[in-house]
Amino acid sequence: MNLLIVGATGGTGRQLVSQALERGHRVTALVRKEPSGEARPGLITLLGNVLDPSSLDRAARGQDAVLSALGHKQWFRPTRILSEGTRNLVEAMRRCGVRRFVCETALGISDAWWQMGLYYSLFVRPIILPLYFWDKTRQEAIIRASDLDWTIVRPGALTNGPKRGRYRHGPRVGHWLWTVRISRADVAAFMLDQVTDSRYVRASVGLAN
Repeated sequence: MNLLIVGATGGTGRQLVSQALERGHRVTALVRKEPSGEARPGLITLLGNVLDPSSLDRAARGQDAVLSALGHKQWFRPTRILSEGTRNLVEAMRRCGVRRFVCETALGISDAWWQMGLYYSLFVRPIILPLYFWDKTRQEAIIRASDLDWTIVRPGALTNGPKRGRYRHGPRVGHWLWTVRISRADVAAFMLDQVTDSRYVRASVGLAN
């Protein structure tokens, strides 16, 4: 399949690219800066920016699905990079006739508020990272309002551990008391599975070990 991966240089994004290539997909990685390193068979690296709609049209054209691991490090000031970038991406997909959209957000969003444990629910989200999570909430609302065949993937706290292939998934995953975790490698594997799995189409799904 032809897959567009947005946020391809982040932790989950790098796993998405590598695992998609291992599965034999043809991958277009949208990046903001020219990458270093050797070219890889099956991989097209395309310069672009989610805040630039014209670059998204070029990236989305001819794709079978889009996977987004979009993120940023502007955690402590107001920003709409996630929400506006996702809005631009959704509109580009509509214009280019791409239906399948799999997007990584996080547990602790919207109706999953208490599924990330007390530490995140009472301290990290409201005190340390409220601006970041507010934008994630807007991002999810934009996806849900679209007519795409979307799946919102909400992982627990992310780690750099290996791909285990054993994790829990579903709308009730998480816990109100303790923080649940999962590796970026397992998140990427699950997201790639959703490209051809209709179980969670137009649904939000939690993910944790």
